[in-house]
Amino acid sequence: MAEDESKRDSLQMNRKGCQINNGFVQNEDNLEQDPDPGISQDNPRHSTLGIDGSQEPNFQGIQPYAGMPKEVLFQFSGQACYRLPREILFWLTIASVLVLIGATVAIIVISPKCLDWWQEGPMYQIYPRSFKDSDKDGNGDLKGIQDKLDYIATLNVKTIWITSFYKSSLKDFRYGIEDFREIDPIFGTMKDFENLVAAIHDKGIKLIIDFIPNHTSDKHTWFQLSRTRVGKYTDYYIWHDCTHEDGTTTPPNNWLSVYGNSSWHFDEVRNQCYFHQFMKEQPDLNFRNPDVQEEIKEIIQFWLAKGVDGFSFDAVKFLLEATHLRDEIQVNKTQIPGTVTHYSELYHDFTTTQVGMHNIVQGFRQIMDQYSREPGRYRFMGIEAYAESIDRTMLYYGLPFIQEADFPFNNYLTMLDTLSGNSVYEVITSWMENMPEGKWPNWMIGGPDSSRLTSRLGNEYVNMMNMLLFTLPGTPITYYGEEIGMGNTLASNLNESYDINTLLSKSPMQWDNSSNAGFSEASHIWLPTSSDYHTVNVEVQKTQPRSALKLYQELSLLHANELILNRGWFCHLRNDSHSVVYTRELDGIDKVFIVVLNFGESTLLNLQEMISDLPIRLRIILSTNSTSNGSEVDTTGIYLNKGEGLILQHNTKNLLHHRTAFRDRCFVSNRACYSSVFDILYTLC
Repeated sequence: MAEDESKRDSLQMNRKGCQINNGFVQNEDNLEQDPDPGISQDNPRHSTLGIDGSQEPNFQGIQPYAGMPKEVLFQFSGQACYRLPREILFWLTIASVLVLIGATVAIIVISPKCLDWWQEGPMYQIYPRSFKDSDKDGNGDLKGIQDKLDYIATLNVKTIWITSFYKSSLKDFRYGIEDFREIDPIFGTMKDFENLVAAIHDKGIKLIIDFIPNHTSDKHTWFQLSRTRVGKYTDYYIWHDCTHEDGTTTPPNNWLSVYGNSSWHFDEVRNQCYFHQFMKEQPDLNFRNPDVQEEIKEIIQFWLAKGVDGFSFDAVKFLLEATHLRDEIQVNKTQIPGTVTHYSELYHDFTTTQVGMHNIVQGFRQIMDQYSREPGRYRFMGIEAYAESIDRTMLYYGLPFIQEADFPFNNYLTMLDTLSGNSVYEVITSWMENMPEGKWPNWMIGGPDSSRLTSRLGNEYVNMMNMLLFTLPGTPITYYGEEIGMGNTLASNLNESYDINTLLSKSPMQWDNSSNAGFSEASHIWLPTSSDYHTVNVEVQKTQPRSALKLYQELSLLHANELILNRGWFCHLRNDSHSVVYTRELDGIDKVFIVVLNFGESTLLNLQEMISDLPIRLRIILSTNSTSNGSEVDTTGIYLNKGEGLILQHNTKNLLHHRTAFRDRCFVSNRACYSSVFDILYTLC
């Protein structure tokens, strides 16, 4: 009986078919009601399909509705009115992605390389023993530098450059190093250095330090082992047989020390002479020994691991000497050989810039590059090429595909004992004309090895020379105290052996008008302060609107904010015995800065004679005389006093470097153009 009923229900279901779920039902109570048998089977909302699938669904006349099943959805999606917009949107999306990728690639290709941290702003060089004493012993130290970081930050400095602080004797200003991996106790501890590095980086500033690979102190462990011929250290220095009788040494040749007299010194322990380019307490390392090169590279890695951002490599031209030991040629061939004792009396063809020296420098560069792979941690490499010819100096930039220094330090302005428009112009063009394409220049007006600007040339040139630094293309480098116009000091009663000519510029920093100029609270300091510290100091100049410090800060800020100054063209207009005039400009920016500097006596300049389409009146952006800032000058006759400088603004689209008459007088380091529409720089000018 039950079996018959089951068959009957099955047949009934087959005849009646199944109702299609048409989506959400507005009234759930209808689910409990039987379907109205009177409703036609053609009603689209109650179409039926046979269980056996023999009947195809009919979707004609059906409109899209929420919750439709996939069979209905597929039926509508194939219709042209729905398919065409969908395909258009798909291909528009693909095209948009391709356009964005192409635009990104194009921007990357045409964009110039971003300026690195060592290019963005001034470097500030510090002689640590003279900057700030924190422990009242009369000597500046690392903690003292850290205490003054807020002040350094107000100068808009991007890089701090600290000269030698390694453990060493006092010979030659701490360049005879006893241990390359230790801080001299006068300056503090390694912990003090690590704290200083962290504090500098917290200020957004970078740190470079001096490194002197050419020689060590005679107290260095390597030298002590070498003089007793211990293992690999036997040839760490340059030894040679010589004659020593009755206290008199006959050296192997006529080579001279930089400080005069023979560069060979007899060692009684080893019974040989060792070679020293500088003082006898500073024996030269033997860089022809691969073990020495590896030792130096490990020391470089040690300081890079400490967080140092770069190095200034000093005395690299002395790294190698000729192996043949032939006598060097006398400048005056008629001079009696035995009387030749001064370094300048010989041509140093066998003791400087030997073949292979640049390969060693390139090895240093490779170490720096290994530590530059971390994003934002590029490691800078500078070379001090003191007293080199301009041609030899430029070689330190490297070759087109082999980089060496980011730049050799440019100290040619520090060598000027008198100033004129002609001499300054010659220094500028000599560097810019000889610098390899795409390289970056730099400028300095003082340093620890030269007399300070005010003592060398006069107080009236302080502001103008700082204006020169910040308006030339490249990186300005400031020696501590130059921002306030510090001068030399006179030293007396020193127990230490120094070259008096380089001692004068190392006077303690003048912070205020208190005892010892605020440098130290000690009763005795290592070097006396300059006598003018009561009026020439930081605290006084902070409150003076027309001070050298205020102008320095304004120049530094202008340099940081103006693309024209940090990326633009330099075009020379005129120079004579009194003045030099040049412009700074950049494609895409419709203004030009005209820089007028007067080095001679009072003079009257007619800018109309230099630039034909110049307006009669131009606005002064900055002046060494701050009362003139913002005012206008008559370009047909600009009166300038001695040591006065102006930065004028000229609005024009006709830039000078596009004009045939000026094309040979314009230079640029990294060519770029500015788009005001997209606010980007690009190279396809």
